[in-house]
Amino acid sequence: MKPHMPKGLIRAIGALLTALALYSLLGFLILPGIALRVANQQLAHYATVPAHVQRIELNPFSLELTLWGLVIGGPGKEQVGFERLYANLQLDSLWTRALHLADIELDKPKTEILFAKDGQLNLLGLFKLPASEPAPADPDAKPFPLRIDRIKLAGGAVHFEDARPSEPIEFLYDTLDFELKNLSTLPEDSADMTLVAVGPAGGRIDWSGNFSLIPITSEGTLKITDGKMKAFWPYVRDAVPLVLEDGVVSLSTDYKLNLSRQTELLLNNVAVSVAPFAIKAPDGRPLAKLERLDVSETTVDLAKQQVVVGKIRSQKLETWAAREADGQLDWQKLFAGQPSRPAAKAAAEPKTAPAAADSPKEPAAPAKPWQVLLKDVQLRNYQVHLADRQPQPPVALEVGPLNLDLQNFDSLNGSPFNLKLDTGLGKQGKISADGTVNLAPVTAQLNVKTQDIDLRVAQSYIIPFIRLELRSGMLGSDLKVNLKSTEPLALSVTGRAQVDQLHTLDTLKTRDFLKWQQVVVEGLNYQHGDSLSIDRINLFQPYARFMINDDRTTNIDDLLVPQPADSAAKPAAAKQPSGGDKPLGIHIGAIAINDGSANFADFSLTPNFATAIQQLNGQIGTIDSRQAKPASVDVKGKVDRYAPVTIKGSVNPFDPMASLDIATSFKRVELTTLTPYSGKFAGYRIRKGRLNLDLHYLITKGQLKAENKVVVEQLQLGEKVDSPDAVSLPLKLAIALLKDVDGKISIELPVSGDLNNPQFSVMPIVWQTLRNLIVKAAAAPFKLIGGLVSGGGSEDLGSVSFAPGSSELSKDAEAALVKLSQALKERPALRLEIEGTAAKSSDGPLIAEQRLEREYQYNYYKMLQRRGDKVPAQASLLQVPDGEKGPLLEGIYRTRLKTQPPAEWKDLGKEERTAKMREDVIKFWSSSDVLLRQLGQDRASSIKDYLVDKGQLADDRVYFIDANLGEAESDGRVVTQMHLDAE
Repeated sequence: MKPHMPKGLIRAIGALLTALALYSLLGFLILPGIALRVANQQLAHYATVPAHVQRIELNPFSLELTLWGLVIGGPGKEQVGFERLYANLQLDSLWTRALHLADIELDKPKTEILFAKDGQLNLLGLFKLPASEPAPADPDAKPFPLRIDRIKLAGGAVHFEDARPSEPIEFLYDTLDFELKNLSTLPEDSADMTLVAVGPAGGRIDWSGNFSLIPITSEGTLKITDGKMKAFWPYVRDAVPLVLEDGVVSLSTDYKLNLSRQTELLLNNVAVSVAPFAIKAPDGRPLAKLERLDVSETTVDLAKQQVVVGKIRSQKLETWAAREADGQLDWQKLFAGQPSRPAAKAAAEPKTAPAAADSPKEPAAPAKPWQVLLKDVQLRNYQVHLADRQPQPPVALEVGPLNLDLQNFDSLNGSPFNLKLDTGLGKQGKISADGTVNLAPVTAQLNVKTQDIDLRVAQSYIIPFIRLELRSGMLGSDLKVNLKSTEPLALSVTGRAQVDQLHTLDTLKTRDFLKWQQVVVEGLNYQHGDSLSIDRINLFQPYARFMINDDRTTNIDDLLVPQPADSAAKPAAAKQPSGGDKPLGIHIGAIAINDGSANFADFSLTPNFATAIQQLNGQIGTIDSRQAKPASVDVKGKVDRYAPVTIKGSVNPFDPMASLDIATSFKRVELTTLTPYSGKFAGYRIRKGRLNLDLHYLITKGQLKAENKVVVEQLQLGEKVDSPDAVSLPLKLAIALLKDVDGKISIELPVSGDLNNPQFSVMPIVWQTLRNLIVKAAAAPFKLIGGLVSGGGSEDLGSVSFAPGSSELSKDAEAALVKLSQALKERPALRLEIEGTAAKSSDGPLIAEQRLEREYQYNYYKMLQRRGDKVPAQASLLQVPDGEKGPLLEGIYRTRLKTQPPAEWKDLGKEERTAKMREDVIKFWSSSDVLLRQLGQDRASSIKDYLVDKGQLADDRVYFIDANLGEAESDGRVVTQMHLDAE
């Protein structure tokens, strides 16, 4: 028989099925419907924008809840929403006392994050929620127990927009995937997390790690790839006015976050790459361009406030910087007037109550400084474009390619760091530096080398002070720089330096001013504030031009630009303490001159003068500003290529008035180059001649003692030169008087005086001495040449005394003429002029008697011839008898006086008549200029004959000049004067 189920069981099963059906109906249909309706009602009530959920599904058996199609926001303006939200509740939540969810899945969530211009966030305005009373904090409260096995977000999208900056910010991540495993609010539980976000504009975010809520800790890896800086740059631009042209950044790091006690954040293996990067100023000019920057092996420890950067590698930064005409840097101007965002924000906020503002505050403890350690920095191929627009013309300087290596840099100065720099400067200049640097206190030991630094960059800076053009100049150096401290500055520099191919041009005359092939400074040792020591300075082919203008100023005066009076300098100087800083001690071991040259010109002379000195070689000895010992000088050169010059002695350049002993020697200087000086002072050009000059200047405590010896060879004057300063001197005669048998003129010009007297000047004394010598020679020439043969005496050989009526030389006269001939042989440029002299008072009667005797002889000679008597060869050999003279006198009287004897004489006796006639004839011939001049010429002839015959003087050096009728001496003697002239 077929068994039957008990009715009770059937009823139970039926009831169970009915309950199950009702449970299913309630769970699958009724509750989701009610929940959907309530949810949409609440959304409508609290939401400020259209909001609704499309569908809610519940599986009452598996406790799976699914919400579909949440949309908050109007059509086309959806702000928050998702396609599906799925949650799976686990039954063990009932006995574990913790809400346990196996899965939470969110598909295609979408969020709009919008900040309005006034700073209002759209998400905060989506719902109008009632204000709630703040619950008192319960220190023993425990977090709600929650465990979620897995949270997964797939296909999400976040759209961010911020209208607050001056340029709105907007970016989109349209592929956002997130997964979190084992999230729990239970202590010590941690969740594994993965986040991937990708946007159409790049900037992928990869985040993986673990996460704990109690306490909040997290550890993992964060990576940002190809992040576009333009996305957030407006925030930067509002702080600093820099326009981003290009910028891509990538970042990766391991991190550890722990908020259990304080904010502890540790970043490990940080790597940041920026490539490329470019910014410009608001006006469009470029500011910086970077090809690549890589930062790696870096650690950031927030608790220790320490950043350790293992490696920095950077390539090809190009940047521009300029000092504007007002003296400010262009970068400085960019940042000037940019209020910080906190300051601007504070200005907009209402002020606190006065009581709070006035309450006393405890001084804030100084914040602990961050420590930055840079292990290894390498910058390569940097280029810096520098400009200085303050000077005119503006200066441009290219720095690069610049390479910098930095090792072990510590911002808190845990240890010195290593620095190595090398860079180009300008077209061919190079600078390198390497060594160690310390920050606290600031110290540095660096080796610095420069090569071919173009000094022309200094042109614009010297223009305001001197009218000079730097045509070329290259600086090179090899220095050790030791910075011991900055407060006070303690610095030493040692090594060597040189300047090659310096060439400066006088911009007024467009002529060379100062130049050299090379100057080498060896053994340089500079101790700041104390001393400058140089072992040796070598000058190779130095050249200088020095000119004196017509107003007696120099070319250096012309080149200097007048400077405005510095009114601030005097008060500052007055404030200095009485002791003052000690002057810098300067020591130079030696200065060597190799193949130097110079040009000298004097336009104050008529005509203008110029000469050249070449082949200057020699050296100057040790110079020391702290020792009174003078420096030795030994320099040789040549004037106009052939005339040797030597300069020897000693001088203290720091105090030449205290001690100077210099001897200068010029040999065989062609005097034609000195024509302007002769024209200036004497009114003649120099046709020919050479100069030997020995100058010895001795200064002791301001007292000058100079011995100047001048030897002039073969001097010949040319034509006169128009010169307002020419002196009226018989220069040709003086030259002939001074010129010896070898054609040399030797002159000593001693000078002495007190150089401390501002009225004292050397050249006027030298000129006055020379002038006095010329005047003396011209005024008493025979005394001058007499000294040549009388042992330095001053015997006057310029005259010869004759007895009345005689042209015969006395023994004294003959002796004097012998000396004169000897002296004239010593001065071959002189010629002698004899001015035969007769005196009527003394010579007249005697020459008349002599004339009468010759007349007796002449007439008696003719009478004998008429009678046919025998006569001698000439009348002067006859002896006229006294008895014949009377009758002859009658004829002589009538013939010579051209008149008859007076009629009253016929009654006189014969002897008396003869005496009267004789007296008249003597009187007639006594006043005869012809006879007197003849006697003067005879006397001149006697002198010349003796000089030529006995003195062996060349007859062509003796000239007669017109005889002179003079006066006799008191004793009756007649003096014949002689004169000297130059050939």
